Amino acid sequence: MRDGGSLLMECLITLGAKVGFGVPGESYLAVLNAMFDHQDEFRFIMARQEGGAAYMAEAWGKLTGEPGLCFVTRGPGATNASIGVHTAMQNSTPMLLFVGQVGGDMIGREAFQEIDYTAYFGSIAKWVVEIDDAARIPEFISRAWATALSGRPGPVIVSLPETLLTQKVATAPCKPVRIPEPGISMPQLDSVEAMLNEADKPVIMVGGSRWNDDGVEALCKFSAINNLPIIAAHRFHDIIDNHHDCYAGDASVGMHSYMKSMLREADLILAINIRFGEMTTDAYQLFDSPNMKAKLIHSHVSDGELGKIYAADIPLHAGPNCFAEALSTCTLVANSKRQKWCHTARKTYLSSFKIDPQDSPVDMRVVMAVLDDVLPDDVIVTHGAGNFALWPNRFMKFGHKARLLGPQSGAMGAGVPAAIAAKVKYPDRTVLCFAGDGDFQMNGNELGTAMQENIQPIILILNNGSYGTIRMHQERTYPNRVSGTDLVNPDFVTLASAYGFYGERVASTQAFRAAFDRALASPTGAVLELMIGTEAISPRATISSLRDHSKTQ
Repeated sequence: MRDGGSLLMECLITLGAKVGFGVPGESYLAVLNAMFDHQDEFRFIMARQEGGAAYMAEAWGKLTGEPGLCFVTRGPGATNASIGVHTAMQNSTPMLLFVGQVGGDMIGREAFQEIDYTAYFGSIAKWVVEIDDAARIPEFISRAWATALSGRPGPVIVSLPETLLTQKVATAPCKPVRIPEPGISMPQLDSVEAMLNEADKPVIMVGGSRWNDDGVEALCKFSAINNLPIIAAHRFHDIIDNHHDCYAGDASVGMHSYMKSMLREADLILAINIRFGEMTTDAYQLFDSPNMKAKLIHSHVSDGELGKIYAADIPLHAGPNCFAEALSTCTLVANSKRQKWCHTARKTYLSSFKIDPQDSPVDMRVVMAVLDDVLPDDVIVTHGAGNFALWPNRFMKFGHKARLLGPQSGAMGAGVPAAIAAKVKYPDRTVLCFAGDGDFQMNGNELGTAMQENIQPIILILNNGSYGTIRMHQERTYPNRVSGTDLVNPDFVTLASAYGFYGERVASTQAFRAAFDRALASPTGAVLELMIGTEAISPRATISSLRDHSKTQ
């Protein structure tokens, strides 16, 4: 006999779970007690706030391909965690959120902190379930694990009534689950080959999760042999080696003009495992809906994404790796137009790194050049949301060993928790977080988690004294009318020291290289505060230029 909390933990360990993130609560004490029994097999990272814990779980899921686990209490705990759930949904990241619920004898009475989780999470999760019988815990946990991983991966919410967790049962834990990947048939592959052979200006777009090394390698070889440019969907820069001769950049937030032109001129879009989100389509302005002018081949691991916005000429319900490996067997006829198209795309992408010096005490253009020179090949980069994120998104080249953990949902505060999760998984790798001054203060308290768990990422705080993205839009729409976007900040260096981190303020461009060397050498992790001029509101715009532009409108 075992109680429900113990059975839950045994199921998770059998499924392969080794780490979970969360904030403790009295509604799931039995689970915490079971974690004590399994502390040699399972590590619980105690966060400072449930939103931070959920971001950590989401980052773990994206980094590993396994469900990220988050444990929170009912009511406020669950609602705090909802931002990480939304991020996991838009990132297509496998995640399980376990919520301690009121006792089964109180459900439906609006008991203290009670919430109907199906109603609350229904639109931002793949599945929401409340278990009412401890004997069925293995059934529901097995299904939750499989649901989080299958099709388009995403978050699953499991509500655990307090009485369920103390109920004694003799049920055995579930066994490991296997997730199949759908493939394509030979007739489908023949149709794909024929359509590709007809194209002079094809573009491959890649994104989503569930990629593996074999699938990526097969796609890269196919594109290289046949001269097909590859671009990444919004914040999936790290799928394809950015140094590959066919990699041509990303279709993402703040999309560069060359990318818009290339996608409009393309006569065929080969979309592999992407959902056509707002950022990847330039607010749905790049392509006519529901039928593009270009031919569209859309392959996705979930049939729910096929025809969702754009009707494909060849829709394929296939996983990215199975499709890429099948595609690599195709033979395309040599085409000089396609070869020139691919070469031009790559050349234009490389030229997009050239920008004017920044009107700022610290010029981020120079900072990015230093980082390109000193960062190891297997660096893990994280960030939250804001104009500052354009620097790692647009001015870094991610090699085949590097990873990028950024929120497709545009969620501020995701970077610091993501860096902590990455460092838990890979303590010996360099983990670099980009954060704005506003973004950092959303979850900067999670440095307490890092201190307690002896986790040492490096955090760059780009301090421009402003909610920069909003200020940019404000100046574009209402020039010279600053309202609600200026920030008065704490002493970030002193704050870093209080959390046991090495802290340093970088006041000039010339001082960055030595400061970053000290950060890399610090055994306690580091926080570098980079003083950025508010005028340098984005890599390619200044406040003055935005105001001047508004005068001409």
